[in-house]
Amino acid sequence: MSFLNDIEPLKQSALADLNAASDLPSLEQSKGAWIGPQGKFTGLMKQLGSLPKEDRPAAGKLINAAKIELEAALSARREEIELKAAQPKEPTDWTLPGRRRAVGRLHPLTQVTDDIVKAFRKLGFVVADGPEIEDEYHCFDALNTPADHPARDLQDTFYVGNNSKPETSNSRLPLLRTHTSSVQIRVMKSQPPPIRIIVPGRVYRRDNADATHNPTFHQIEGLYVDKGVTVGDLKGTVEAVFKDVLGSDVKLRFRPHYFSYTEPSMEIDFTNALVKKLGKDWLEIAGCGMVHPQVFENVGYDPEVWTGWAFGFGIERIAMLRYGITDIRLFYENDVRFLRQF
Repeated sequence: MSFLNDIEPLKQSALADLNAASDLPSLEQSKGAWIGPQGKFTGLMKQLGSLPKEDRPAAGKLINAAKIELEAALSARREEIELKAAQPKEPTDWTLPGRRRAVGRLHPLTQVTDDIVKAFRKLGFVVADGPEIEDEYHCFDALNTPADHPARDLQDTFYVGNNSKPETSNSRLPLLRTHTSSVQIRVMKSQPPPIRIIVPGRVYRRDNADATHNPTFHQIEGLYVDKGVTVGDLKGTVEAVFKDVLGSDVKLRFRPHYFSYTEPSMEIDFTNALVKKLGKDWLEIAGCGMVHPQVFENVGYDPEVWTGWAFGFGIERIAMLRYGITDIRLFYENDVRFLRQF
C-alpha cells in the first residue's frame, strides 16, 4: 500500500514543478525529471515487478493516469510559455488599427501608356509587340530606308556585338531598334489586311542624355491598313486620341514633313492649356503620314488595292506634358520621392 500511496504526492509535486517552469529549457528539465527515461514516474513503472501480483494492475493504472495528466500539463505549459514569448515586450493596445503595408503603384510611363492604349482600343485597335533586338531589314530596309539613306544618320543606334556602326550594311545584322515601326513590318508580313494595330515599346538611339533626350525611351506607333483609307481617317483618329489623353481642349495642326516610309508625311503640333503654361503657342508632338507604296510592296501588299496610315510619338513627351515634368531623366532614376507623386 505504501507504493500506491506515493503516486498521488509525486504527481502533485510534478504538476507544481511543471507549472513553475518559467521558460522552455526549465520546462524540458522538469519533464526529464518526472516523465523522461530516467524520471521518477518511469522509475515507478520499473518497480511494478516487485509488487505482489494482485497489486500490479491497480498500481499500473494509477501510474499511467498520472503520467497522462502530467503530459497534458506539460503541453499546456509549453503553449503558455510560447505564447508569452511571442507577445510584445511593451504593453500593447490591441484595439488600435493595424499598420497597413504600403501599396505600390504603376510607374508614370506605364500609366500614360495604359491610357493611350485604352484610347486606341475604343477605336478598335489591338496591341502588337515585337523584339527589341532587331535587324536592319525590319528596322530600316523594309521601311524604305536603305543603308545609304540620309535618314539613317538621324536614327543611329546600337549594334549588338559591335562598338560602333559597321562600315558595310548587312540586312540581318542585329541592332537595338530605333522605333517600333519594325513591328509594323512583322505584322504586315504575317497577316493580310485589314490591319489596325498600335505598338508601344522601348526603343534606343545614340543620343546624349539631357533634359529632353535619352538613349533609351518609349514610343507608341499605330498602323491602319484597309481599302479606301484616307488622310481624313488619320486626322480624325489622332485628334480623338489626343483629346482623350491630354484633354478636350486639345487643338491639332498638321505640317508637311518628310519620312522615308510615309508619303505624304506630316508633323503634328498641338496646343492646349498645358502648352500655354510652357509659354508656347504650339508644340510638336508626333509624326505621321500615309504608308509609302514601296513599304506595301516590300511586305507583299498591292498598293493599288490597299492604303493606310501610320503615326508615331514618344510616351515620355506625353507624360512630361501631362505631369509638368521638365527633365526626362527623372523617369529612369528610380527615386521613390519622385515616383510616389503619380
